[in-house]
Amino acid sequence: MSSAQFQARRATVDDLPRLKQLWALMRLPDGDLERQLTDFQVVTDGTGMVVGGVAFQMNLRHARIHSESFEDFSLAEQARPALWSRIQNLATNHGLVRLWTQEQSPFWSHTGFQPIAAGILEKMPANWDRTAKGWLSLKLKDEETLASLDKEFALFVESEKAQRGQLLDQAKIIKTIVVIGISIVALLFLGARSWFMLKQRSGGGGLPPGS
Repeated sequence: MSSAQFQARRATVDDLPRLKQLWALMRLPDGDLERQLTDFQVVTDGTGMVVGGVAFQMNLRHARIHSESFEDFSLAEQARPALWSRIQNLATNHGLVRLWTQEQSPFWSHTGFQPIAAGILEKMPANWDRTAKGWLSLKLKDEETLASLDKEFALFVESEKAQRGQLLDQAKIIKTIVVIGISIVALLFLGARSWFMLKQRSGGGGLPPGS
């Protein structure tokens, strides 16, 4: 079967019975994996049959590939490229900086995964088992540069918030001044009107002389 006949997609609830079969064949803990169903990507053949799958668990800007399962590993080498293409798209769309796996198939090494070098393991998210053996890693982007950009962006956001706060404060002050000004004008107007009315009453109450 040609590699082009395989398609990869996100697993759905309808795929669960088939995935359970694959997990059982691989002797994987299906109870734990079932709770992670939304992490799984499956690969189908030309008939739409799920022939394999792998979990793609994201954590911040990292992702772990695990629990690869195939019923017929003679198809795996042809089916894996579809899964890998799907994984690459997910990594790009989510801005991931590094992938991790303990899968030992030569395919993953051929895609660029390498044994962990000194100082790399500490970059792994803390809730993954750093003490486990066989970790491989693939760097997608420069983490230090992205961390610096994230810091600069955070500072920019804080600066924008501060500027917006200053503008709001200035707007409140201007509004207060305008309200006070309108109030003063209104008081002056009322005062002038009251004075005019009093003036009229005091000067126009009697009849003109000679009437």
